[in-house]
Amino acid sequence: MRKLKAVKRGGRRRMAFTVEDYHDLVRLLWEHPEWREELRRLLLTSELLALPEMVKDLTKAQRETERRLSALAEEVRGLAKQVSILTQGQRRLTEQVRLLTEGQQQLREEQQRLTEQVRALTEGQQRLTEQVRSLTEGQQWLTEQVRSLTEGQQRLTERVDLLTDTVGRMKGTLLEMNYQRKASAYFGLLLRRVKVVDLSSIDDVLTSALTSEELRDTLQIDLLVSGRLRHLPESPEVMLAVEISSVVDRNDVLRAVQRAKLLRKAGYSAVPVVCGEEVTKGGRDYAEKQSVVLLRDGGVEFWDEALSSWGIS
Repeated sequence: MRKLKAVKRGGRRRMAFTVEDYHDLVRLLWEHPEWREELRRLLLTSELLALPEMVKDLTKAQRETERRLSALAEEVRGLAKQVSILTQGQRRLTEQVRLLTEGQQQLREEQQRLTEQVRALTEGQQRLTEQVRSLTEGQQWLTEQVRSLTEGQQRLTERVDLLTDTVGRMKGTLLEMNYQRKASAYFGLLLRRVKVVDLSSIDDVLTSALTSEELRDTLQIDLLVSGRLRHLPESPEVMLAVEISSVVDRNDVLRAVQRAKLLRKAGYSAVPVVCGEEVTKGGRDYAEKQSVVLLRDGGVEFWDEALSSWGIS
């Protein structure tokens, strides 16, 4: 190892440091690393000694800053994307708001029209209500008039029915009198020696053969005619139980049948007969079914059928 030479300058003695000395120093520091640290403490200030650590910290902080900046940039990109989406959504909302505003305006106009229509309908309803009230009053008046007319018609109908019954009875009475008075003319083509039988002349026979109720019914016969069959003059005497009505119906036929049966019960050869100016369809059909002789306007129906059915020969 070289020895340093002392050099005196300015009254002070200093050690001379040559290039060779520098190289020797470098070699020694290389061979003794622990000297380097000691030399560093001697040559450098505490701030300079702390600089590597500070640089390391700054490097670490820079990396953290870069990481945060990268994350922040990513967040900014995400926010930018969200802002773009929000901007598009805002545009859509703006368009929807515009459409809603237009729709609201249309609704206001429609509401105005509907309000006007409701007002017109209300006025029309009021007019209709007034008309209905007037019509109701008129209907009540008409109802009262109809009721009065109905009552009058009812009274008139009752009077007409009464007159009809009276006229019917009068016509029936006149017909009975006419058939009784002209018995030979009406029944002469059917019987010989025609005579009208007075019920009182056979009262004893009827009383002994019939009950009081049956006798009462038999005595209600309109006309009782007797005679012998014209085509069989030697045949026994026949009685015709005649019911007379201006219009012959089913009830007349039924009474003739019932009373002929009562006479037959009393022992007489009786045949039911109905006479009249007109006959109902039901009356004619029932007369044909029950084999009852029908005389009308001089014409005779069901005579042969009646004789056969009632055993007259």
